[in-house]
Amino acid sequence: MAENYIIKGAIHIHSTLSDGTGDIDLITRAAKKSGLDFIIVTDHNYYDIDEGIINGVYVIKGEEISPSDCNHYLAFGTKEKIDFCDNPQTYIDEVRAQGGFGFAAHPDEGICDNGEKRKNSYHCIPWTDKSIKPDGVEIWNWFSSWADSLNDRNIFTLAYSYLFKHNLVGNPKNRTLKWWDDLNNESEKIVPALGGVDAHALKIKKYIIPVTIFPYETCFKTITNIIHLKEELSKDFQMAKNQILNAIKNGNNTIVNRYISKELPQIYIKDSQNTRSFGEETELSKDLCIHFESKRFMEVRLVYNGKEVEKIETNNIKIPVTKSGKYRIEVLYKGKGFLYTNPFYVKEKAE
Repeated sequence: MAENYIIKGAIHIHSTLSDGTGDIDLITRAAKKSGLDFIIVTDHNYYDIDEGIINGVYVIKGEEISPSDCNHYLAFGTKEKIDFCDNPQTYIDEVRAQGGFGFAAHPDEGICDNGEKRKNSYHCIPWTDKSIKPDGVEIWNWFSSWADSLNDRNIFTLAYSYLFKHNLVGNPKNRTLKWWDDLNNESEKIVPALGGVDAHALKIKKYIIPVTIFPYETCFKTITNIIHLKEELSKDFQMAKNQILNAIKNGNNTIVNRYISKELPQIYIKDSQNTRSFGEETELSKDLCIHFESKRFMEVRLVYNGKEVEKIETNNIKIPVTKSGKYRIEVLYKGKGFLYTNPFYVKEKAE
């Protein structure tokens, strides 16, 4: 087992301070019921929420820097609100200048892998210039994935989309994964990924009784960031905040859709000397292997430097590592995307 301390959290959440419908008290109670340890609230162009341990949940503030049509950026660890502008490089640089870091939000929203556009009229907000490089990538966004698959052309497809909403969320988009892999291939450092829920708890008021679409608790049981810590999460909020943000910045998180399976497989890289987790680096050695262990048989895909090199249905496998480079794991369960790790970086052994 790679780490001893595991915490669960939801990232990319909107409250009543932007276009969400819940205040922090309601949101944290929903997070607690959903089994989460922390949340990161990222209201649009707003950065003044109260942080702390609220209803037993660690609440960290971020900001979704939000131009109207494109290039939304999830900023963490900044000191004050950052304004948007036409050039995303400007606010990426400002986030870094404030000592923070950020992730391109729902970068391929509105475009399916087959090139088709949405079959609905919902406004989509993609990242329009992939030559502008963020610190990290939101590779999977629950609400965006649902909206991209929504067909609202008739009452029957619309009803299906709401009643069987989880069927519309399959995998992260291949084009998003490719961009993320390309960014990692261009640098020795790990370009991290996260998963977002994009929770709003939107209300439809045109009916006799207002209907909440995807309540916070529903969203919080889906795409979750599982963080592996080397030390127990501090009871001091500021120390815990630093632990969580540093882990996300370094890619020490796995992205899991907990609706698909509640089990968390063990995935780590190990030789006779060390055990490492995703987001970390290690030297190449003759007995270095990637380990995958789960109770259920799942489809495990090994991706090396952006290319799938192995795919196997298994519940326990040890894969030898014989070359330097970046390795990550994708896991599908019952044909649906379930788990995505950040890369391990294996470097040549120093002479």
